[in-house]
Amino acid sequence: MPFSLPSLRSTPLRSRPRPSRRRRARGFSLVEMLVAVAIVGLLVGLIGPAAMNQLQSSRVKTTEAQIAQIRTALDIFQIDTGRMPTEAEGLAVLVSNDAGIPGWNGPYLRDGQLPMDGWNTPFIYAREGSQVQIMSLGADGAPGGEGNDADVVG
Repeated sequence: MPFSLPSLRSTPLRSRPRPSRRRRARGFSLVEMLVAVAIVGLLVGLIGPAAMNQLQSSRVKTTEAQIAQIRTALDIFQIDTGRMPTEAEGLAVLVSNDAGIPGWNGPYLRDGQLPMDGWNTPFIYAREGSQVQIMSLGADGAPGGEGNDADVVG
């Protein structure tokens, strides 16, 4: 009988050599990590300033909306009492009647609280004759300014 090597087809499955299940664990190289960090840095550098400008713009719009809400509350206060608040009474008269004003039917603002402007500072109430002015000093908290530091007046 001549000698021959058994073929894999004729070898039972149990005796076939198995491929190694152990594979070398691959990680990221230093170059790959540096490229990823550079890409993230570029994205933050490009998107960050745009996001901050959007945030500042939304603060101005929020402040304008709150001034409109306060104006509406002042109009209703005037209808009920026949007058606008004095500078001494200020905007606080819209949420409480500590002075005993006849005809007061408030609070005139939701939740009985005065809103804060977009930079979390109180609004300024000024009155000259029959003219009423509600103002926020903007991001810098000082009169005047430009851009985000500009006063928001209503």
